[in-house]
Amino acid sequence: MYAKLLMLCCAWAAVSAAPGLLDIGLSHGYAAPSYTIAAPAITTHAIAAPAVATHAIAAPVVRAEPIDPNPAYSFSYGVADPHTGDQKEAQETLQNGVVHGSYSLVEPDGHVRKVTYTADKVNGFNAVVQRTGGTHAAPVAVAAPIAKVALAPAPVAVAAPVAKLTLPALGHPW
Repeated sequence: MYAKLLMLCCAWAAVSAAPGLLDIGLSHGYAAPSYTIAAPAITTHAIAAPAVATHAIAAPVVRAEPIDPNPAYSFSYGVADPHTGDQKEAQETLQNGVVHGSYSLVEPDGHVRKVTYTADKVNGFNAVVQRTGGTHAAPVAVAAPIAKVALAPAPVAVAAPVAKLTLPALGHPW
């Protein structure tokens, strides 16, 4: 209901802001009133208004950015967190339309997984996966042991019966 009221108010504001918008083509002979505001006559000293030059303002010209026919980039990063045992690194370059890259990580069992890949428009994406290292677990941060506390069993409470309460169905009027 509020949405309909809001739409009606917006439509009314639009029509009020643009008088004469809806009176085109009326066949009843009604014309929108025209208002003229007359400035009071100045009889004392006449002051000439300064000449104002008017210039047409052209719309800004939108030009496309030039496209690099041979784009290139290079990036790399690495993480070595001794507290969590998280170790990984990655690097990638694009040169002459061919992407070369690799990434590596330490798996939970201590092995190092390294993926080396290339990608281009002719051969697509090609990857080589290597798994090296021992079978020992990666170092992981361990929390301090918590002291054990003996707890007495809590008394059992019995719930009272619950009355059923039904509400009438509520819905939107539209």
